[in-house]
Amino acid sequence: MEKYGKILAVDDNAAILTALRFCLGGAFQDVVTISDPGKIIPTMEKDSFGAVLLDMNFTLGVNTGQDGLLWLRAITKKFPHIPVVLLTAYGDIGLAVKGMKEGAADFMTKPWDNNKLIGVLRDAIDRSRKVAPLEEVTTDYVHKVVERCDGNISEAAKLLGITRQTLYAKMKRP
Repeated sequence: MEKYGKILAVDDNAAILTALRFCLGGAFQDVVTISDPGKIIPTMEKDSFGAVLLDMNFTLGVNTGQDGLLWLRAITKKFPHIPVVLLTAYGDIGLAVKGMKEGAADFMTKPWDNNKLIGVLRDAIDRSRKVAPLEEVTTDYVHKVVERCDGNISEAAKLLGITRQTLYAKMKRP
């Protein structure tokens, strides 16, 4: 089986990082681990990664996932082409949905199934390598703008800098 690129695993628990190195080491070219989320951006600026596996909680005693969402936003803002898979022991559907809306490629809970985790990371990398046709990207973006404007077509057209008629035409494309 082909080894995929490098994975950056971020978790404040040293035992989890050790387990991830063993679990992912055979499937990926390299597994870089860091325990301090403040080192994520500098680490990613120095090296190229196929994906990031990001814990959701870094503040002792706080299990809301807000730390992970903060770092997810920072990563996707600076490196939008690198998929981020969220990992948490305190996952729930609401947190998973919020993470996906914030740009996560996927969401896994601890304890994880090794084969499933490898598959999720590989799928995320494969999807990130796929180049979508420009028309598809444009249509998706238009729909997101309309959704963000709560369906107000006039407001969405104004934000996009196009007429309402052009917006309707772009929304009807497949």
